[in-house]
Amino acid sequence: MDSRICLENFSVNFDERFHLNNIDWTIEPSQHWVITGTNGSGKSALAAVLAGVGEMESGQISGLPSRVGLVSFEAQAELIAKELKKDDADIMDVIAIGTPVQEMIFENCADPELAAELVEKFGLSHLLDRAFRKLSTGETRKVMLIRALSSKPDLLILDEPFDGLDADTLAMLQQHLASIIDTTPMVMVLNRFDEMPSFITHVAYLEKDGHDGGKLAFKVDRKDESAFAELYQLLHLKTTDLQVPETDPASKLPALDPQQPLVKLTDATIKYDDTVIVDKLNWTIEPGKHWQLSGPNGSGKTGVLSLITGDHPQCYVNDIFVFGFQRGNGESIWQIKQFIGYVSTSLQWEYRVSVSCKNVIISGFYDSIGMYTKSTDSQKKIADEWLALLGMSDRADQPFNKLSYGDQRLLLIARAMVKHPPLLILDEPCLGLDDMNRQLVLALIEKICAGKETTVLYVNHHAEDQIAGIENYLALQKNA
Repeated sequence: MDSRICLENFSVNFDERFHLNNIDWTIEPSQHWVITGTNGSGKSALAAVLAGVGEMESGQISGLPSRVGLVSFEAQAELIAKELKKDDADIMDVIAIGTPVQEMIFENCADPELAAELVEKFGLSHLLDRAFRKLSTGETRKVMLIRALSSKPDLLILDEPFDGLDADTLAMLQQHLASIIDTTPMVMVLNRFDEMPSFITHVAYLEKDGHDGGKLAFKVDRKDESAFAELYQLLHLKTTDLQVPETDPASKLPALDPQQPLVKLTDATIKYDDTVIVDKLNWTIEPGKHWQLSGPNGSGKTGVLSLITGDHPQCYVNDIFVFGFQRGNGESIWQIKQFIGYVSTSLQWEYRVSVSCKNVIISGFYDSIGMYTKSTDSQKKIADEWLALLGMSDRADQPFNKLSYGDQRLLLIARAMVKHPPLLILDEPCLGLDDMNRQLVLALIEKICAGKETTVLYVNHHAEDQIAGIENYLALQKNA
């Protein structure tokens, strides 16, 4: 590849089934990229664009090479489908045996010598006379790889090339790919970061954009260690099978009546002298029904939250039912607060003590800022599980105040969650975060929403800033 490939504000559709939107991406001749992201975000679609697939809707694309070596499940399925069509010959009383592997590999081969070498290395010599369509999925994959590698491509596109390969074949393929990095630019699609070859120079991360679209969210140079680590953490949170850890049996909260709402505000009003901030708000939060509370500054978001937590002086003059208590009937504020996990920017400002990441999480069992009590083995185990979920196991002993702002926010959410509170209030959890760290926090909130014990109340300015799993919305308006 002698020139760069450049996509500028490029949008493309694939048979109206899927769209990639507003892609800006440049691939220099010396670069080797991995495309990664969540399921359904368009990883394979973006790779296919480089092979000329898809119908351009807008923008520009330039520098696409004429010789592209492509290995993908879609291309593999297409090749097999062509072979199966040869069964149509049955109507002429001819038994179709299909194209033999030898012909599939060596016909129109640009480098027969390399192809023969790879046939030997891939262990396909004894299959050369067999019909291609009679091969196993793994054997078909090897044929596809040999065809692509021996085509003298200007660009090599490998979509999940390591899937289905045994350990010896995987090692051999990685070694061969490493041997051609000076002559052949590569773009790989990988779901797993731990499969990424050491010669990869850049990473493109895609996210879903609507129900049938994807967008290129981040482009990271592998030399940028902090950005690369954040991207690894984001992919881990988005794709890991790890679930929200269980709570410590010794710290389990009293059971609530599942038939009762967590919170019920009836004609709730907040006013100062003649100024009405919140006017006759009726709002019920049922268990398992996650909410997003939004509104501009001055619309009363913080006031409504403090009515729920019991911190507002007007909570006793309002009709408020929380966690089985009718406010003003002699309950203490701590009877209310034990059922609430709370994370806000102000809490992060207060949490300036120099304790380890692990102990920050454990402190959630004691509702303390810092650790002043000896933790139990069970609490330590749960903290380790949270660190694993966050992709921060290697930072268990690092001081909290030495972490990035985004990682601190993740740990404080884990701290709020260790007791599995019935209600988790996240007050502007993305405030002050850059886009990557914002995505990390949102990914963690999605994980929590997918659980069953904690109901999430997500508070922010923007109603359009939506999170998967949150389907109930309350937008407050600022009174004139």
